[in-house]
Amino acid sequence: MTKQYQAQIHVTLRPSVLDPAGTAVQSGLAQMGHKNVEQIRIGKYIELKLQATDEATAREQIELICDKLLANPVIENYRFELEGVGSRE
Repeated sequence: MTKQYQAQIHVTLRPSVLDPAGTAVQSGLAQMGHKNVEQIRIGKYIELKLQATDEATAREQIELICDKLLANPVIENYRFELEGVGSRE
């Protein structure tokens, strides 16, 4: 029996990596009068569902998916939340 899991994945640049998109947004906000906004970092949010026999297996799959495709581990960090949403026989 497999269970369906949903993952919410957040990918962000490592703190040591420059974020030109974040700098551009911060500049735009300052021009709009929001000069009190600091250190904007732009990232990605991904949701996916997958089938796995148990939570540990689902977590291993998500780690592999993030490391190989969704994030560049050289310049990006990721974190995810995983929840079970149903089961199938």
